[in-house]
Amino acid sequence: MNNNKYGNNSKNNNNTKNEDTLLDKSIKDAIIKVRDDRDWKQFHSPENLAKSISIEAAELLENFQWTSDYSKEKVVDELADVIMYCVLLSDVLDVDIDEIVKSKLKKNIEKYPVDKARGNSKKYNEL
Repeated sequence: MNNNKYGNNSKNNNNTKNEDTLLDKSIKDAIIKVRDDRDWKQFHSPENLAKSISIEAAELLENFQWTSDYSKEKVVDELADVIMYCVLLSDVLDVDIDEIVKSKLKKNIEKYPVDKARGNSKKYNEL
C-alpha cells in the first residue's frame, strides 16, 4: 500500500482506472448513455436528481431498518443507484465528480486533523 495525496492508503493495482478517479470514464459514459438512449435527460433537472439521490439513499437505509441483518446484494444495488444518480447530477451541473470529491476531501482533511479527530466522532467545530 502507498499513501496518496489525499491521506489514505490505496493499493496499486494494474487496472486501467487512474488512481485519482472515482469511476472509469467508460462507466460514467455508460451511465450517460443509458439516460440518453431512453430520452430521460428531459426529466433530469438538478432538483429532480437531488430528490432521486435522497430517495435512493432512503432505500439504501431501509435495508438496515429494524435489523443489523441485511442482504449485501440489496445494499449494493441501492448503493449503485445512489452513485449513478450522483454521476447524473454532476453531468447536469457540468462539474467533474472526481474534482469535487477531491476538493471536498482536502477540506475534510483540513477540518479534521488526524491528531484531533482520530477515534473521535465529534464535528470539526467541537474538536
